[in-house]
Amino acid sequence: MVSTLARSGRRLAKRLLLLQACVVLATAITMAMVINVDWGISALIGGGIFVVANTAFAVCAFLFSGARAAKSVVTSFYGGEVLKILLTVSLFSVVYLYAEVELVPLKLTYLLVLGVNILAPVLFINNNK
Repeated sequence: MVSTLARSGRRLAKRLLLLQACVVLATAITMAMVINVDWGISALIGGGIFVVANTAFAVCAFLFSGARAAKSVVTSFYGGEVLKILLTVSLFSVVYLYAEVELVPLKLTYLLVLGVNILAPVLFINNNK
């Protein structure tokens, strides 16, 4: 049985991941149309790194729920954060070593989606009083 708090948290995480993916796609398409295709591909890769790492964190963060699983919840949350950081570092390393990308759109889109991640909870606040 999944608690209602975990269920609403999962819904919020899905909405946030969908918003991030849409921002990445919109940025990549805009850069491809306005500047050139290489910038669009680089933007897609940069934003994709963030979305993939954040998805891994969300999966780990919501593995367990409930008061009886408090220790498991905390452990999976911190494990998910470590996995997110390791995925981010390793994906950037792979891209830097093996892909010919433009660095400006790669980093710019990563930072843009990071900003969305920071500011999006303000959009999702539901003030039903």
